[in-house]
Amino acid sequence: MVATTDMVEENEIELASTPTANLGTILIIEDDPRMQKVLRRIFLEEHYAVAVAGDGQTGLDLFRSVRPLAVVLDLILPRISGRELCQTFKSLSNETPIIVLSAISEVVDKVLLLELGADDYVTKPFSPRELTARIQAAIRRQRKPSGSNVFRFGECEIDFKSMTARRSGTPVVLTAHEFKLLKFFTDNVDRVLTRELLLNEVWGYNAYPTTRTVDNQILKLRQKLEPDPANPKHLLTIYGAGYKFVP
Repeated sequence: MVATTDMVEENEIELASTPTANLGTILIIEDDPRMQKVLRRIFLEEHYAVAVAGDGQTGLDLFRSVRPLAVVLDLILPRISGRELCQTFKSLSNETPIIVLSAISEVVDKVLLLELGADDYVTKPFSPRELTARIQAAIRRQRKPSGSNVFRFGECEIDFKSMTARRSGTPVVLTAHEFKLLKFFTDNVDRVLTRELLLNEVWGYNAYPTTRTVDNQILKLRQKLEPDPANPKHLLTIYGAGYKFVP
């Protein structure tokens, strides 16, 4: 559920209090109260907690105290500029993704921000779907482990590089799309994934099947990989929210 507050005041921190808001905190540094409200709603609906700052100094203070999962950063801010903040954040915590959100669209500014350490750049006006996808992609890149392409869980062994799968030592035939969906789950272990997010990330921005398409694909994965598909242990349904993968 989205918090009931109608407006986030400048420099206010607001953390979602719902049980599903367990994915970490997104820090929004934006001086426009209307834009604060829009961004807050977008990330609360994706089950993140949200902290909001209306100026650069407050943003820096919140960054140090909240330790956010990612930062959405405006460039033009009171007290400390977005450019300076970006560089400071990366010196304090290089692994924290920073997505710059600004009306400035010149290529030179984008290049400068990337050189200062920003992980991505989204130009206003923006699509909420694109912004959340960019944030989630940046978070995944930071979390992605290096090493083997083989992923093991339960009785299953999945080699994503060779696109082969086994359950209890017996080969299992998965389609290319089933490998893609399973890879997304294994990259997001224990995270609740909405059907809409799965459609965006696995099926792509230009394809708009119904959410039932997701349910049918997961049903097929369960039939191939779960010991008891009717009572899954790994590909779990989180009622009212989506799905979660548990190794």
